[in-house]
Amino acid sequence: MNAVNAPKPVEKALQMLYNANMEAYAVGGCVRDSLLGKAPNDWDITTSATPKEVKQVFEGYRVLETGIKHGTVTVLLDGTPLEITTFRVDGQYLDARHPESVSFSRNLLDDVTRRDFTVNTLCWNPQTGVVDLCGGIADLQKGILRAVGEPDRRFQEDALRILRGLRFSATLGFKIEAETAKSILRNRQLLTAVSAERIQEEFTKLLLGKNAAKVLREFHEVIEVFIPELTPLLGCPQHTPYHCYDVFEHTLHALESIENDEILRLCMFFHDFAKPACRRTDKAGTDHFKGHEKAGAELVRPILLRLRYPRKTVDTVTELIAIHDTKAPKSKMEAKQLLRKIGVDNYRALIKIKRADNLAKADPHAIDKKLLQMENYLSEILENGECYSLKALTVNGNDLKSVGISDGPEMHRALDALLDAVIADTCPNEKDALLCFAKTLPR
Repeated sequence: MNAVNAPKPVEKALQMLYNANMEAYAVGGCVRDSLLGKAPNDWDITTSATPKEVKQVFEGYRVLETGIKHGTVTVLLDGTPLEITTFRVDGQYLDARHPESVSFSRNLLDDVTRRDFTVNTLCWNPQTGVVDLCGGIADLQKGILRAVGEPDRRFQEDALRILRGLRFSATLGFKIEAETAKSILRNRQLLTAVSAERIQEEFTKLLLGKNAAKVLREFHEVIEVFIPELTPLLGCPQHTPYHCYDVFEHTLHALESIENDEILRLCMFFHDFAKPACRRTDKAGTDHFKGHEKAGAELVRPILLRLRYPRKTVDTVTELIAIHDTKAPKSKMEAKQLLRKIGVDNYRALIKIKRADNLAKADPHAIDKKLLQMENYLSEILENGECYSLKALTVNGNDLKSVGISDGPEMHRALDALLDAVIADTCPNEKDALLCFAKTLPR
């Protein structure tokens, strides 16, 4: 187990509260991650001091009442914002998300026993070292995620904890303790009370986890609460020479075969969502999924919008799903035509998607050489500055007007024809040559 090395502003804040005869600890994920040897993103502090007393301790510093109703203030200490929250006991939860009221406490045990998982109850300060009141150290050492106290109560208080549990399991690689796992499945419908924004945030973090595929396999019923379109993938056969898994298992293997980038993970999770609806079996018993990529893009777009993903993310993911089955270019000319259509970023992403997709098939290395050639074409085109887009043409609209081509549709047709000619290598990308070629175009 690693030591906790808090940033200087955190230690300073803890020391200032200690000097004022208040208990104070770094708490939760920052302590957990530190003990696991990871660098925490945020440091939260819990204290016996009331918000009023915290303000007095940090008089002269900027203090923001960021969550005063729940006992939280943010102190700007030496340029670092620190959330400091008073020990508390939560009141009733009536909406499966937030307590109706909170009561401040002077007892640390009251505070930690209202938290979600034992590994998130660990506290630390320089005077006491790590304080473990809920068995968090043992679970951390064993790699177990266990609800604090009665699991049903924890999840019924705040339904988002269900998805947070899956996310922690995926990102930390921890196994969910048996009773906690049963409770997650039993209470999964409570997620309908959680906002789409919070669902999206936790689901995305889950997908980025190193154990995402394993968690999705075990807890797919939870995901189906907010993505019911996932259900048809389970057990959907793929009787083809190229596949060795059903659609759901293929999806999970493809997901774990791609880097943990948000766009790429979303693409691999959703890329075959339309296969069940597009599945057709011929007389020989072979399955075909004609048009599943375009149908998939149409199916997935409203899902992503429903989950409140940013429009740019929605557009990029659905565009990549729509082209994920595109064959690798067989020539540099075909590579330029593909680049013209989808751009450099999506061209690179398509290579990664096709590679991950194939790694989840019967012959995982069947198209390795084709993808390597696809990469080589891109490198050559970029290194040589070869033209594949309108903006790289050496002529523009004003140049074409000088040879009698009008604005509007005629101009668009002319520019497209010139780019076609340059890509096909029937005309060099030189101004004089292009203007001569433009004069020969039909009007």
